[in-house]
Amino acid sequence: MEAYTSFAEVYDMFMDNVPYEQWAAFLCSYLKKHGIADGLVADLGCGTGKMTRLMARSGYDMIGVDNSMEMLEIARDNDSENILYLMQDMREFEFYGTVRAIYSACDSMNYLLEEEDILAVLRLANNYLDPGGLFLFDLNTPFKYRELLGENTFAENREEGSFIWENYFDEESEVNEYDLTLFIRESGTDSFSRFRETHYQRCYSPEQIKRLVEEAGMEFVEVMDAYSGGPLREDSEKMLFVVREKPNPGKLYVDNACSN
Repeated sequence: MEAYTSFAEVYDMFMDNVPYEQWAAFLCSYLKKHGIADGLVADLGCGTGKMTRLMARSGYDMIGVDNSMEMLEIARDNDSENILYLMQDMREFEFYGTVRAIYSACDSMNYLLEEEDILAVLRLANNYLDPGGLFLFDLNTPFKYRELLGENTFAENREEGSFIWENYFDEESEVNEYDLTLFIRESGTDSFSRFRETHYQRCYSPEQIKRLVEEAGMEFVEVMDAYSGGPLREDSEKMLFVVREKPNPGKLYVDNACSN
């Protein structure tokens, strides 16, 4: 089943422990430190738009990109910031011009299962960024897949829904399979509907990403622990990469990517 179909309905409920406000504040601070205090910013893998809305409230003109119609419907239903949402695969995203910055949060890039997919996103980011623009994206670390997720099962029970989340990490392919069983309360009743989804994420090392950044023609800036903003540690669960746009032959710079 396509990822984030049934899960979209209860995604925000089960993700209420994610520090979106903290992440948005850090992202805004980082961008401003690099001279990006306003203008167009794109959110790749925006999901239900929680981060997108927070960034819009901080003064950025936001574009949200996701390939799940169900997630985007929720994002649009909650939109009061005049955000432009586009249903696109991040490997093939397309704007009408350049943007000042791009980011991808919540390990969305781990859903890209081939190095060629990562490379495609990096090349597109380089193409659609303003001169010197930044692309920030986080990834789950090899430590998290091998030590915390792989072969483990997690469950959570709430009034409006429950889930069972089973993980299988394959060392050879470096792919983590998530088998997700959902029980979602039917509106106005005490009955629950059962749904199943299977998700796949690929584990990438910092060295792999740095090599792909170089191959894509971008400039590697830094990698850090995504939760603390400090140096990457052996037991870091999520890593945040920052890469910068580099000019390439034939690139046409346009002031505004889209009109909100």
